[in-house]
Amino acid sequence: MDTNYKDEIYTKRVRAGKRTYFFDVKTTKSEKDFYITITESKRVGDEEYEKHKVFLYKEDFGKFRDALDEAVEFVRGRLIAVGADETEVEAERVS
Repeated sequence: MDTNYKDEIYTKRVRAGKRTYFFDVKTTKSEKDFYITITESKRVGDEEYEKHKVFLYKEDFGKFRDALDEAVEFVRGRLIAVGADETEVEAERVS
């Protein structure tokens, strides 16, 4: 089996506390198509990492992005706002 092809054509690393996320654009073996892998990497030992990977194919990009945007907006609009409001209410009670 020939594995001498260049499959990774773009990568973006995002460090987030104890985790690092990698967004990699890769080509298929034929180099005529592409997909994205999203990898979460977390250190679990001195030289040991736990990794979780999601493969995202181009025909699903729009649906994935829409769902991610919706989930982020839900957290920002309902959960973070609620959390902020509860903190303000708690501060008023203490005063």
